[in-house]
Amino acid sequence: MENKDRLTWKIRLAAFSVFLLGFVAGGLAFNIYNTWFARDKRITKDEKYERIFDQLNLSEDQKIEVRRIIAETREEVQALRKDTEPRMKEIRARASEKFQRVLTPEQWEKFQRLREEAFSEKKSD
Repeated sequence: MENKDRLTWKIRLAAFSVFLLGFVAGGLAFNIYNTWFARDKRITKDEKYERIFDQLNLSEDQKIEVRRIIAETREEVQALRKDTEPRMKEIRARASEKFQRVLTPEQWEKFQRLREEAFSEKKSD
């Protein structure tokens, strides 16, 4: 009787393990899919604006005026960035020097990679 109980438990454990592995594999596959393919389906700024326009139920005239305001604001912000960019580079360079003093060489190398990835993702938006 004891062998039969043991065998039953082994079968149950094996079945549970198969389901668990399937669940984990499915989760990993889903994450990989989202990482590689969902990135291409990001919403553009224009699509975001259109959604907001629809939610606000803007008229065509209002949409035109809001787009004009957005364009003007974007130009002003870009001009401000252009004026402050040299100072920002200086501040970032000092911060990088400080980080490099605190981090180990391996941490510093990884930090630079992570920072570059974050910057390239931000730039693609």
